[in-house]
Amino acid sequence: MAIMNRAEFASIAGEFSSFSGISGSPGKTRTFSKSHSVTSVFLSHAHQDKDVVEQARFFFENLGIAVYVDWADETMPERTNGETATRIKSQIITGTDKFVLLATNTAIASRWCNWEVGIADPFKLSKNKMALLPLADTQGGWNGNEYLQIYPRIERNPRQFGGEGYYIWYPNGDWMTLENWLKV
Repeated sequence: MAIMNRAEFASIAGEFSSFSGISGSPGKTRTFSKSHSVTSVFLSHAHQDKDVVEQARFFFENLGIAVYVDWADETMPERTNGETATRIKSQIITGTDKFVLLATNTAIASRWCNWEVGIADPFKLSKNKMALLPLADTQGGWNGNEYLQIYPRIERNPRQFGGEGYYIWYPNGDWMTLENWLKV
């Protein structure tokens, strides 16, 4: 198991574009819709990580997953306020099936991301519907806080550990393929 860095993740998103059947590309506007998807994900992120957010949307959408990103929601208020918080809370609890924190160093430092993790925890964690996607900076540094160690992580399994693929790694050492987790 290995935490990916931002450059590796950008490469992975780029690799998806070479497969047949892929729709869209990073940077294009896409509307959130659960209707044709196996499941849906609330993608918690830092707004400063827009490039990585687009890559994550592309990654999940090309796995057949609908991805909710708050700044892409045209019904959100222009400026953040109490209504923004109410709508985000509703999306986390009932609007999407899964919660994924795009855990960059910027997101880990974000008050909004930490608030969203706190909202998701009681509603998603016990139902196996919450995970982190930790992304180290390009030099490999990741500032994961201690409390983040209690959450499952999405990581890439290197070839030397049994073949490439994406897995959910649980704090107790158990694991599940990302594909199976998305179906749970």
